[in-house]
Amino acid sequence: MLSVLRNRTYRRLFAAQVVALTGTGLATVALSLLAYDLAGADAGAVLGTALALKMAAYVAVAPLAGALADRVPRRALLVSMDLARATVVLALPFVTRVWQVYLLILLLQAASAAFTPAFQATIPQVLPEEHDYTEALSLSRLAYDLESLVSPLLAAALLTLVPYSWLFTGTAAGFLASALLVRTTALPPPPRPEAAGTGTGRLYARVAFGVRLLLATPRLRALLALDLAVAAAGAVVLVDTVLLVRDTLGRPAGDVPLALGAYGAGSMTVALLLPRVLDRADDRAVMVRAALVLPGALVLLALGLTAAPGPWSWPALLAVWLVAGAAGSAVLTPGGRVVRRSAAGGDLPAAFAARFSLSHACWLLAYPLAGGLAAWAGPAVSAAVLAALALLGAVGAARLWPREDPAELEHVHPELPAGHPHLAGAGAHHAHAFHIDALHRRWPAAPGR
Repeated sequence: MLSVLRNRTYRRLFAAQVVALTGTGLATVALSLLAYDLAGADAGAVLGTALALKMAAYVAVAPLAGALADRVPRRALLVSMDLARATVVLALPFVTRVWQVYLLILLLQAASAAFTPAFQATIPQVLPEEHDYTEALSLSRLAYDLESLVSPLLAAALLTLVPYSWLFTGTAAGFLASALLVRTTALPPPPRPEAAGTGTGRLYARVAFGVRLLLATPRLRALLALDLAVAAAGAVVLVDTVLLVRDTLGRPAGDVPLALGAYGAGSMTVALLLPRVLDRADDRAVMVRAALVLPGALVLLALGLTAAPGPWSWPALLAVWLVAGAAGSAVLTPGGRVVRRSAAGGDLPAAFAARFSLSHACWLLAYPLAGGLAAWAGPAVSAAVLAALALLGAVGAARLWPREDPAELEHVHPELPAGHPHLAGAGAHHAHAFHIDALHRRWPAAPGR
């Protein structure tokens, strides 16, 4: 897998991702402590609201950022968003009111919602070979998992030496290092958006384009259903773990990160194995089968919670979290491959932005559902309801994603004159990376397409 790091451009971009993620992990710990200082016993409500604002920013801002990505030089966009994030983080230690935290979090996550899809759309252009891109996706998954494991340990070590406010400085340093790495890296010029020349050119059309692309393409609709399954299972893990460990099992606070670590360990193990697996199996088979494991894991959790806790309960919880992390990684990691196969190069920012936005809409649904049900009816009911939601997503994906799904979709444009740029290098009937004809009235799709 590490062979992909021989590519100098990707190596620098991956380093930028790692240092930015490390900084983000430090900010997560620091924000928890800041919320406690400002709100005391209500710190959980403050953090819950901040998490909701994060998801709302991702859902609302990402499509707009995707529309702007092809109008702004890619490197300038990435660097400016890193600088914006660093500036916001440096202001956090000076807040004195909870509403100020909310405002800064909203600004921080809006910048992240602009940065991440543009960054994701750059990697396929740096690594055009599918095997290399698959390795890059696995490395990215590992980076996210390591951030969730290593950053809290790093934060704990730093807190023995400095006040928690200094953790925000470490976060800003991570964003600045990321900006420097991107600024000094030569990025390939993004292809001209294919959709830009066919629509009115108005910004709102570009904003809607990525969403319409996802909803018009069967495998991308299936990808959204898979995101729902992952969000349902992941919300139970991330929201209910502390309740399960501390209240249901009566274990010490130090076991909470151990349980979350089991989830991360499952995810990392699969991320390491996936490049070889995907060389022999197609994306649909891997992702749909893994998605069907998620509701099964939640059903086992719900059944286990109906019994009295015993010596088996703690290792059983770790095993279920390990399986859930592994299955979630098997669904999420190949997702970038599916998006890349479904959009022309110039439209990748819009496609990634739409997927980023709609996938986080799934999390915005699942987070409060998991937390509210656990508080109202208990963790067993929460696990059972979220299992049903995960099953809905997994089964929906299996039905939406055709078993015979060619990488390129054939379509015709009988209304276009010979020599039209869209037909350059092809006959009247040709293959194209995605069926733009389903999205633009002036290029209607052929019957049955």
